[in-house]
Amino acid sequence: MATICQIWRPDRGRCFKTYGIVIVLFMDLVLQCVNGYLSSPHVGQEPSYTRDAPQEPVITSPVVPAAASESPADEESYTSRCPSGGLCRRLPADCLHCNYQHNCTYRKPTSFTCKPKKGVHCIVESGQQQANFSLSITCQFCWQLDPSQYRCKNSTNCMTVSCPRKRYNATCDVLDHVHCLGKRHFQKRLFCNWTGGYKWSTALALSITLGGFGADRFYLGQWREGLGKLFSFGGLGIWTLIDVLLVGVGYVGPADGSLYI
Repeated sequence: MATICQIWRPDRGRCFKTYGIVIVLFMDLVLQCVNGYLSSPHVGQEPSYTRDAPQEPVITSPVVPAAASESPADEESYTSRCPSGGLCRRLPADCLHCNYQHNCTYRKPTSFTCKPKKGVHCIVESGQQQANFSLSITCQFCWQLDPSQYRCKNSTNCMTVSCPRKRYNATCDVLDHVHCLGKRHFQKRLFCNWTGGYKWSTALALSITLGGFGADRFYLGQWREGLGKLFSFGGLGIWTLIDVLLVGVGYVGPADGSLYI
């Protein structure tokens, strides 16, 4: 009986592995094509969002649109704040309509055409009353002004002695006599800089003289640390010396998170 011998070839498994990889790649390509066809809009079919979504206006001009006509109540409110008979360039910004353009050179003086609002009368340098006049201002947005030219509401809920120093969202308004581009009422992130009335010199003096009894910590509103120093006699003097250094460099501050004065 003849014995059938099968010769094992080491390259046969390698060929099967290569064929398997080619088949998997081909199937993946086919699935991607089918998925792309199903997810894309077909010919003659309009996407659903183009029929229902409202059309947004496209701004093509850098000129700020003119404000709508004021109601009688609004007119009465600004006419009481806008002096009539004075120079036009000295009127507050809320009393004018100006065609501000945003294509000017930053930080350079630029002239814009303005006119007083309805019910406000002013004169130019020649003494004549004009409906339109030229106003020269520095080309910059309101949020780019110097901090002395706007006022912000300080927050009393943020920590000023944290590291890194924290910021808060402040609501700022430009001063009446300052002219600028953009919104005069804006948001800005500022560093926490409010104070609760605690003096650094007083805290340091208490830390040096009565620090062993926790007087400095009590003064700063840190009652738990103050009691700890009181009952441990200032940590046998070690805690007292450490607090003198920490208060001296300003690392230890008021418990409410405010700044020293």
